Amino acid sequence: MRFFLASAAAAVFATHLDVQAVTNRGHEVVVVYNNRMSESKAVAEHYAALRGVPPSQVFGFALSTNQAMTRAEFQDSLQKPLLKELESEKLWRFGAGEITGTNGQPVRVKQKLLQSKLRYAVLCYGVPYRVLKDANLKENIERTLRPEFRRNEAAVDSELAWLPMIHRDLPLAGPLGNPLYTVTNAVLMHPTNGVLMVTRLDGPSAEIARGLVDKAIQAETDGLWGRAYIDLRNTTDPGMKQGDDWLRGAAELCRRFGFDTVVDEQENTFPASLPMSHIAFYAGWYRERVEGPFNLPEVEFMPGAFAYHLHSFSAALLRTPDRNWTGPLLARGATISMGTVDEPYLGGTPDIAVFTARLLYHGFTFGEAAYAGQSTVSWQTTVVGDPLYRPFGKHPARLHQELECKASQLIEWSHLRVVNLNLARGTPVREALNYLEAIPTTKASAVLSEKLGELCAAQGKPASAIAAYERALTLDPSPQQRIRLRLTLGEKLTEAGQHADAYANYQKFLEESPGYSDTIAIVRKLQALAQQLGKTEDVTKYEEQIKSLTAPPPAKS
Repeated sequence: MRFFLASAAAAVFATHLDVQAVTNRGHEVVVVYNNRMSESKAVAEHYAALRGVPPSQVFGFALSTNQAMTRAEFQDSLQKPLLKELESEKLWRFGAGEITGTNGQPVRVKQKLLQSKLRYAVLCYGVPYRVLKDANLKENIERTLRPEFRRNEAAVDSELAWLPMIHRDLPLAGPLGNPLYTVTNAVLMHPTNGVLMVTRLDGPSAEIARGLVDKAIQAETDGLWGRAYIDLRNTTDPGMKQGDDWLRGAAELCRRFGFDTVVDEQENTFPASLPMSHIAFYAGWYRERVEGPFNLPEVEFMPGAFAYHLHSFSAALLRTPDRNWTGPLLARGATISMGTVDEPYLGGTPDIAVFTARLLYHGFTFGEAAYAGQSTVSWQTTVVGDPLYRPFGKHPARLHQELECKASQLIEWSHLRVVNLNLARGTPVREALNYLEAIPTTKASAVLSEKLGELCAAQGKPASAIAAYERALTLDPSPQQRIRLRLTLGEKLTEAGQHADAYANYQKFLEESPGYSDTIAIVRKLQALAQQLGKTEDVTKYEEQIKSLTAPPPAKS
């Protein structure tokens, strides 16, 4: 069994660096808050204390208390004051140097950022997140831009990101190319190469904003575990296909990384009836506002989870818990997210495949992965979460050993990843079954018992699969996992001809999950089974329930 674990880790993480959690890298961060809001300062102080940010790198500025600021406010109250503080605190030093010209040749300039003691900026709850359009600003370069890019509104984060290039007289209209896009060497992601990685601790409340760093540190310590959910549109539209391609890439990366990965190929978003349990990674598109499983009373985000929905205005209302996407995802428990505050056009949204590769495989911090996955700055993307958060900084074998030493229940997820890693590299299902059946953890784990049932079904062993699912139901599964187990068990029992057991299972389902969004589907299954079992009275009862559930709502008077 040790060989199974070691070989899986070695095969998939051959280039993965084993690094310590980044709680001691606060010297790389400058923290900015709005000193007109006490909540903003409290978030800044909380973050600085947990990440060890020096007091000399925490700045409060008198900013607008609105969620948006004018171009003049951005420049006069944030951009220029921050630059002044960075220079006066000797965190940045400008001087003569060379930059790459538009023809690719080196150009000598008088003001280039030569030295930086930091790499990230964290904007705290209360700092506006949108720069409004300045209709009076006219630039000659606009004549050379495509019509849709002749605009100067932007996300505050994205506009502040090019602060290292402030002396280069860059245009404010349209996006700027991001020199960090697709970088694989994190050392190059430094302000002296043109970009300050700017993220924010934000969301519908200051409490949610503070919690982002708490959950990040928890996941760094114990691992980011759970399942991946990728929601495609399955479009062939040439103008939209790029979005699906990015998401498909992210899905395959998650699968090969060892996550149980659910991919939806339908045009509609995930339905509310989908049992989304233990969410570690979610990415999808394309609806205007949060819907489906994310509108349930409880959403099962794991500590450290990433959640992102591609939509042009996903973060336009970042501080609301029920409109658009980014704010609601954070309110429901996501730890890191991204979104756009205004129309970016598809090519101007984050490349989620590149982001996923850097976060999972390269061991990047969230800030590094977010900026490696953006083709533009000075545009519409806002990045929400702790930039120092490195969910996969520890080698998986080391983390597995730590969880075993602590007798942590999370060890079940590490075993699951071992199984999935081996399956992804072509190990026979029989060997994975042998592994799960041999480890004691499986007998006490709903997560591993469910996986055992899945593998038994794949091996053509229906009786063993049913037994595994039934055992999983007795091992305190999460609410959404329980729903998935009941649905799967009902299908397997029906396929096996165990109609009485399937009937009892679906009855139990309705008892356990009275608020299930697709109750009518369960009632129809019960009606069909009642007919097969000769339960005439129950057939009539379920027929009446179906009529009631499908009846049109009464007309409004």
